[in-house]
This record gives sequence, C-alpha cells and structure tokens, in this order.
Amino acid sequence: MSRDGTNADVAMEGGPSPCKRVKVEAVAPVSPLNFDSPDAFFESLIFPIKIETFFEEYWEQKPLLIQRDDPSLAAYFQSLFQLTDLKNLCRLGMYYGRDINVCRCVNGRKKVLNRGSKVHYLQLRKDFDQRRATIQFHQPQRFKDELWKIQEKLECFFGSLVGSNVYITPSESQGLPPHYDDIEVFILQLEGKKHWRLYQPTVPLAREYNVESEDRIGAPTHEFTLKPGDLLYFPRGTIHQADTPPGLAHSTHVTISTYQNNSWGDFLLDVIPGLLFDTAKKEVKFRTGIPRQLLMVDDITIATKRLSGFLRTLADQLEGTRDLRSSEMKKDFIRSRLPPYYLGDGSNLSTPGGKFPRLNSRVRLQFKDHIVMTVEADKDASDETQEQMVYIYHSLRNKRETHMMFGNDNETAEALGLRFPLSHKDALKQLWSSEIISVKELKLNTDEEKENLVLALWTECLMEVI
Repeated sequence: MSRDGTNADVAMEGGPSPCKRVKVEAVAPVSPLNFDSPDAFFESLIFPIKIETFFEEYWEQKPLLIQRDDPSLAAYFQSLFQLTDLKNLCRLGMYYGRDINVCRCVNGRKKVLNRGSKVHYLQLRKDFDQRRATIQFHQPQRFKDELWKIQEKLECFFGSLVGSNVYITPSESQGLPPHYDDIEVFILQLEGKKHWRLYQPTVPLAREYNVESEDRIGAPTHEFTLKPGDLLYFPRGTIHQADTPPGLAHSTHVTISTYQNNSWGDFLLDVIPGLLFDTAKKEVKFRTGIPRQLLMVDDITIATKRLSGFLRTLADQLEGTRDLRSSEMKKDFIRSRLPPYYLGDGSNLSTPGGKFPRLNSRVRLQFKDHIVMTVEADKDASDETQEQMVYIYHSLRNKRETHMMFGNDNETAEALGLRFPLSHKDALKQLWSSEIISVKELKLNTDEEKENLVLALWTECLMEVI
C-alpha cells in the first residue's frame, strides 16, 4: 500500500517464513498525541485542523500540509523509525521484496537494486551510501510498537485497514518517479527534510497505482519541503514525487495509507449479492430462466432491458430494508487488521478475566472497535438446510507480525468469532448500543439464553462485568 493555487493549505502551529515478533525499541519520548480514543487521536494528529474541517474540505478532495514548530512532536516523530534502526532489524532476518526494497529513480523510471534474498546490513548501507539508493521498509508496525499503536487507532477511526512504509533517501537523490496511488496518504516526516511536488490528478480517486511521465503531468500544483514533525495528506490519485535536498545526510518519512478498495463501488459489490439472493426468494421474476441461447449471441438488447427492470426492483427493495448483509468486506477487514495495542504478553486478549457474568450482572462490551456483526447462512449446515445466523467476528488475536503482508496468515485464515441463532440479534444490538446493561434486560426468551449469550462473549474476552 502501496489545490488550487501554487501552495498547499498550510496549518501553522508555533520466500521466507513470517518474521518473529522481536523488540527493536529504544526508549521513546512521551507522545504529544492523544490516544484516549480514535477521534481524539486523529484530531491530535492533524492539529490544529478540526476533524469536521478535514472531512468537509480536504478528504478525497485536495492536499493538506500541516507544518508545526513543535520540538516535542519532532522528537516523537523521529523516534518512530530511524536509519539506525535498520542494523538491528537486519539481524532479525529481513528479506528483499518481503521486508525491504532498494530503489532509485533514474531518468524518470524506478530502478530496483535488490540483491539476492536475505538482506545484509553492510551491503544495504553500501547501496545507500555509494549508489544513493532509497531504502523502502515495508509495514514497520510489525516491529515498532509506537507505529502499531498509531495504526491500530487509525484503523478504529477509519474502519479500514491502515498500512505503512518507511522511505529513507540519501542527499540529492530520489527513490520513485512521479506516480499516483490507490490509497489515501498521510506522510509523517521523521528525519531530515524532503522536497515534495504534487500535481493535478489525471485519474481522480484512482483505483490502481500508476507511473506518470514528466511531460504528461505539467507543472506542480504544490511544492514544499517537509521537516520533522510536519504532516502531509493527499487523496488517492494525486500525482507526486519527492527528493532529498542537497546538504543533508538523509531524509526519513513514513507513509501511512488507508482506504484501498474501500469505495461505494466496492461496497456495492459486497452487498448486492445478498440483496439479490433475498429478493430472488420473494420475487418469482428473478427466478425465471434467461432466454434460450442468450449466452451464445452478441446482441444482448433484450437482456439489458430486463436487467434494468431487475435493478429498479432491487433499488426499491434497498429503499425499504434496514439490514444490509455486508459480510466479505467486514470479514476481510476484521481478520486482516491489527489486534488491539497492548503492553506485556497480551494475555488479557486471550484469557477472560474479572468477574464471572450472571443473570443479575451488569455488563458491557469491551474492544467494541474491534468487533463486527454479520448475518450469514449457517456455515455448518448442509446446503439444503442453511438458515440465517448471527456471527460476531473480532480481531483480538490477530497477528501483528504479519499485518498487511501479502499472503499472511491473517489473510487466509477464517475470521475469529462466535455464532448465535438469528433470535439473538436484538439482544446483541442491545449490547452494542448500550454503555452498560443488565443481563436481565436482554431481549431473549429465557434467562438461560441471556446467561449463555453473555458467557460466550465473556469467554471470548469481549465482555466485561461491571
């Protein structure tokens, strides 16, 4: 993962197996960011811009440059990742392609300088110092606790996967040619300075990565230099390139990215199959056969007319429904995202603690930001007897070490969670919408059902007894 005017808006404020989890942390300075809640964190990240202003004026619309003369923020950003971290990371077993890419922009093209398979630190530094190559480190949140903490909060805030890449570029060098991405981008400048040029998108809100030639993109719409503590946001599709100015040792920045394949089009692809399935059960016209030999001819005029009518019926059904069965996007998000940030061994996420829930207990859901609820056909039933069930999926035991890595265990595994009869849906919604609720008040027929529901959630570490 992977404006108008001459300047951006500026807010001034005075093959290998998966890697093992290994600490490579130095003592970080106290964070000046607010981690009390996802909203509080994001607002502190983009300070002095307000959340409402950001989404009304910038999100998916235009770049935002925030330059802050705050020594504590600059020191904190620098602690997130430094060139000197690479030596210890290479000792853990880093591999080209999976963990690190080495590249340089030569005559408007990206030249990859990867060597072999395993990364050796001395050779990496030699390429950096002598060949003026950029080092790209993939998904550093796997190793850097503070980036895990930041990205976990952002995944809760956006409700979308959040990845990151670190770019370390020597003086008077550029790693990548002008290009655009299919992600919303937040740049945090960590070390040194980086000179940026942004250009008008050729494909607004692009759905894929693409390199653009210099003669096609025209003059920059924005040009500026980032220093430690600065933040830059730009929407997907924004053409950009960056280089390290002369006179500096190097530049380090982290690109934090989100909203890949998270558009209305993607959501439609997810919910339409369920809506179509439900409508076909009620409307016989959806179950009639297509014309004979339709699949064998080029003229599909009749089919397009019929399909238009079916889509209008689906739109009418959609207007009257209160439940959309978005399951695949939800499950992909929940099984691929970071687990909650924790200190220590994480046993509080795998072993229930506190008081045992009973009928007279007052309870609340915990880790609510890490839970999704879906209604799906019973996976354990035969095709002939499939009935609708409520599934509660969570990310408490996801593996931070493989987050956002291609072909990772989280990506291929079934989402973790619980299954309940459809009759439990209202009670689960009660728990979802209530800060604290008495078990006796749950909308279930028997006391036994009420106790079993909260016990199942408590056993999965999703329920807290007050």
